[in-house]
Amino acid sequence: MEFAIDVENLTRVFEGKTRALDGVNLRIESGKIFALIGPNGAGKTTLMRILTTQIEPTSGEAHVLGLDVVKHGAEIRKLIGYIPQEMSVWTDISGYENLLIYAKIYDMASRERRRVINDALKDMGLIEFKDNLVRTYSGGMIRRLEIACAMLIKPQILFLDEPTIGLDPSARNAVWEKLVSFKSEYSSTVFFNTHYMDEADLYSDEIAIINRGKIVTMGTAEALKHCVGGEIIRLSMEGNSVSEDFLEKVRKLNVANEVVVNDLEVDIGVGDAETALPQVMEVLRTGHVSVKKISLTKPSLDDVFVKYAGTRLESIGTIREVKEVRDRIRR
Repeated sequence: MEFAIDVENLTRVFEGKTRALDGVNLRIESGKIFALIGPNGAGKTTLMRILTTQIEPTSGEAHVLGLDVVKHGAEIRKLIGYIPQEMSVWTDISGYENLLIYAKIYDMASRERRRVINDALKDMGLIEFKDNLVRTYSGGMIRRLEIACAMLIKPQILFLDEPTIGLDPSARNAVWEKLVSFKSEYSSTVFFNTHYMDEADLYSDEIAIINRGKIVTMGTAEALKHCVGGEIIRLSMEGNSVSEDFLEKVRKLNVANEVVVNDLEVDIGVGDAETALPQVMEVLRTGHVSVKKISLTKPSLDDVFVKYAGTRLESIGTIREVKEVRDRIRR
């Protein structure tokens, strides 16, 4: 089996004390779409920066397309594309001119530039706007232009750090339509970080959850959801806290496979909600516990994340921060 990315016992320590990565082991097959999800500060961007040869690991090994990221950085950079969270295009020139700059950076032959650039603009649905200043583009158009720049050399691996963060649903769908088409046409590997669980669920072949610098679980979306359990009884509690006595009684129920608490929400993993619900209701009644709402759901990636990271993945603050930074750069 050919691996596009092979990481073994990778660590990265900043300033001698902050352990951003702590013994990461990871193998990603060539031609796959791979999603890495985790809370802020979990190590996602640090891992991507090591794999794209921007920083070196403190210890351990990482190979991209069989090349060592420390010894063969220049070779790796010729074979990969990378799109950071921060804006990576110039807004005071046109879309075509941005691509022309990248074509020169990639040392593309001058006789091929016009054709390759126009093809990239067509692929991203931007050919009509190629002569417009980028500052007149919408957020979704700018992201598609950034992807076009990264795709100019038809990279064997495309690294995307939060590829659609801050975009509206329509723009997100348009970006992913292009990414999936590119991956299929060129058999490229796509490695992306995201705060959007639906993107990881819909588009990835495999997902890893990273927390506090460690990969805590990995698998397909369906396999990860299956490990949570059959169904989930979700209780939205009244009051300011969840009683430990109540939680202990629920955990002792034979029907409860797992109980996860997140603020005033209690998720009870059960095999069959119809059988388990009366027993949970009895514990609520005899314990005089008040709830605002009871709902039944199938496990989602959010539930998988809660199980392994101990909290829900919050994206609102991150989206706001990224949008503010990108808006400042545009201005």
